[in-house]
Amino acid sequence: MEKGKQKAKSHLIISTKRPKIARCYGLTQDISDGNYMLVIIKMDMDLRKYLQQNYNQLTWKGKIIIIYEIIDAIYLIHNENVIHRDLHSGNILFSQFNDSWYISDLGFCGPADKSSKSIYGNLPYIAPEVISGKGYTFASDIYSIAILMWEISSGQLPFINYKRDDYDLAMDIINGMRPEIVSEIPLEYKNLMEQCWDADPSKRHDIESLLNIIREIHLSYQNKPNELFQSEAKKIEIKSSTNYTNSSGVFTSKIHQFDNLPEPKNATEDIQNDNKKETIQQGSINDEEAYLHSKEQDELEIPDEISPDKLN
Repeated sequence: MEKGKQKAKSHLIISTKRPKIARCYGLTQDISDGNYMLVIIKMDMDLRKYLQQNYNQLTWKGKIIIIYEIIDAIYLIHNENVIHRDLHSGNILFSQFNDSWYISDLGFCGPADKSSKSIYGNLPYIAPEVISGKGYTFASDIYSIAILMWEISSGQLPFINYKRDDYDLAMDIINGMRPEIVSEIPLEYKNLMEQCWDADPSKRHDIESLLNIIREIHLSYQNKPNELFQSEAKKIEIKSSTNYTNSSGVFTSKIHQFDNLPEPKNATEDIQNDNKKETIQQGSINDEEAYLHSKEQDELEIPDEISPDKLN
């Protein structure tokens, strides 16, 4: 408990210093399972639900604004010498009040009884080297950003219709399997995303260079007239998924423990094609299954102000 208390205090301090970090008010524990949770300011929705509701109207101009704000927020976190550890679309929150995106959780939530050899997170977003037991680094956050880039580009959850179990998915990720890239993706965005999900952490961008590149892409798109995006918006549709109810379900953050896994590697084109044949076409996600924050959390009443000293 003491360790979780200190982590919550760290999140609270960072959230008071950095405006793009969802305001944290303290730490609570679920009496039913003993899991710790941060108490944060209530937002309107997470990224997953936002994409469900708005993807058909999103142009690439809008998508790049979203990922730019996310990367900018992660830049602030890394500048505090903090690794998030559990980046996924349920931890990216949207405020309609100021039309802005915020980062929550910072990897500080999770089971009270997690062993030192296990990892806690949302499997499709976890970097292959973390899955293989090498631990979290700043580069593992960059990998998670790449998966978020893919999710924003496609409007779908990564590996949502994956038919096999977590161990098989972990092995496939280590062997270089990545989500299938959509055909409409801009080349510069695609190249950046692929660099950031490289199996070799040293070949990924650090957060500063990533921010600089996405800022350039962002500025280039903001300078284009809106008329150029009207025809694009008409082309964008999330393909309906009649077999979604038969999928393995939405991935959520939980404990994973995989022993004796090989070194991560990038997949050859042939392997990627084989993986495509073994997975069914990914589809749109209904609101109830994809919303990763519980309704009970939404009911929490939170005070306007709280001091870090309250956690002592």
